[in-house]
Amino acid sequence: MQRQADIGLVGLAVMGENLVLNIESHGFTVAVYNRTVEKVHAFIQGRAKGKNIIGTSSIQELIGSLKTPRKVMLMVKAGKPVDEFIELLLPFLEKGDIVIDGGNSHFEDTIRRTTYLESKGFLFIGTGVSGGEEGALRGPSIMPGGSPDAWPHVKPIFQSIAAKVEDGTPCCDWVGSDGAGHFVKMVHNGIEYGDMQLICEAYQMMRELLGMDADEMHHVFKKWNEGDLNSYLIEITSDILAYKDEDGAPLVEKILDTAGQKGTGKWTSVTSLDLGIPLTLISEAVFARCLSAIKEERVDASKVLTGPALHFDGEKEKFLEDLQLALYASKIVSYAQGFTLLRAAAEEFKWQLNFGGIALLWRGGCIIRSVFLGKIKEAFDRDPNLKNLLLDPFFKQKIEQSQQSWRRVAATAALNGIWTPAFATALNYYDGYRNARLPANLLQAQRDYFGAHQYERVDKPRGQFFHTNWTGRGGETASTAYVV
Repeated sequence: MQRQADIGLVGLAVMGENLVLNIESHGFTVAVYNRTVEKVHAFIQGRAKGKNIIGTSSIQELIGSLKTPRKVMLMVKAGKPVDEFIELLLPFLEKGDIVIDGGNSHFEDTIRRTTYLESKGFLFIGTGVSGGEEGALRGPSIMPGGSPDAWPHVKPIFQSIAAKVEDGTPCCDWVGSDGAGHFVKMVHNGIEYGDMQLICEAYQMMRELLGMDADEMHHVFKKWNEGDLNSYLIEITSDILAYKDEDGAPLVEKILDTAGQKGTGKWTSVTSLDLGIPLTLISEAVFARCLSAIKEERVDASKVLTGPALHFDGEKEKFLEDLQLALYASKIVSYAQGFTLLRAAAEEFKWQLNFGGIALLWRGGCIIRSVFLGKIKEAFDRDPNLKNLLLDPFFKQKIEQSQQSWRRVAATAALNGIWTPAFATALNYYDGYRNARLPANLLQAQRDYFGAHQYERVDKPRGQFFHTNWTGRGGETASTAYVV
């Protein structure tokens, strides 16, 4: 009798292969298929040899090797390839079978696919998987959403292979309906953009202003990783700075300063604009990568545009303490903005998101894993309806302790012409958020002056709109008041 697999997986690239090995190592049998069938044969004869992994040469053979309800996980490139593979699967599936998209798909595509597959009697899961190659093999963070009826069927597999926190809790739980899982993964990646940009700006300050070499910076980041900033990204930054090229020079200094991106940070930023959420830090991190990409133009500009001469006559160790606190405060702002976006999305798409639970999903396995996330879970345990992390007593206290250092770093960077967009926008967001009165009253007057867009008054109830004939020539007709 032919062996039957617990789950099938399509797509044997790096993440796919490692997920298969992870699933098999936890006692499950996996059937695999790849459009280039030679990859299947090479995998079965290589890393999968002797394991409970079934190689298949066609979609029909893959589906035929699965237990019911069949569970097929796609690990293919986001976009059109996912839709193409779904259409290839459908003729061989039966009602109640489950299709899983484990790639970095846009959440709106996942909403559409969930509706489409459910209309045909199938179930769909769109799940974020974070942790890179190592996480896929040893335990990623997994963020599933889609058809709720599918969750009991995949829960034993997903929670077995996921990373675990100290008490053994898996970094995997049901996030919500239709596109919720991929939305949470998108915000994770956006926060990842922000974290990385902040670390890079701290590195730039050390290198340019303090004149530190890679070895010195390695030791600073290693020390920081032993405190409040303990995280995977701080850890790997320390490792990177210590890595030497063949000639003994730091490899990091030989890498061209042009950053790539796959789009999830941009999606996060665009979605924040659609939902009206000021996601300033993540957006600056996306734009920072865009600015880095115009390398030749920047080189030309550097020959004609001038700035202040670098000058630092302070105490280096004291400034490094300030920089550490500024990085932590800015990180608080980044996560605060990310969770406000999650809250807005929950309202917009009617998702029942567990914000503390999401922080727990990110505690292990994923790229932004850190001790910091435990504090976020505690914040939402204290107040599940918390509007902004900055209002939580723990984070409020941390900002107060860091604020003067934060301002000194931002001012020092500006006075010396050091490029720190993420640090600067984090501080500006904080100052804007804590300000009961912003100059938007003048802005509304301007809009009403040139476009009759109307305004509200401080001495009238909210929701009442007024128009002024500012010049005496404009008449009394006003535009409809609306907010995009």
